[in-house]
Amino acid sequence: MTVSQAVGSAFRSVRWYITNLMGDSAYATYVEHHRATHPGEPELTEREFWKRRYADQAAEPRCC
Repeated sequence: MTVSQAVGSAFRSVRWYITNLMGDSAYATYVEHHRATHPGEPELTEREFWKRRYADQAAEPRCC
């Protein structure tokens, strides 16, 4: 493996980690899961997905 390949691989790994940590891929993961488990049923739009996701989080009690 060359240095440029190693740097590219490290960059992709860090990018993947940050993207998943921030939840940027949550909708794509939802769509993939929904299509696999509920074929033929319409999935939420991206806007509906995020609205429900944050509504669910807001309803959870917090200690702080």
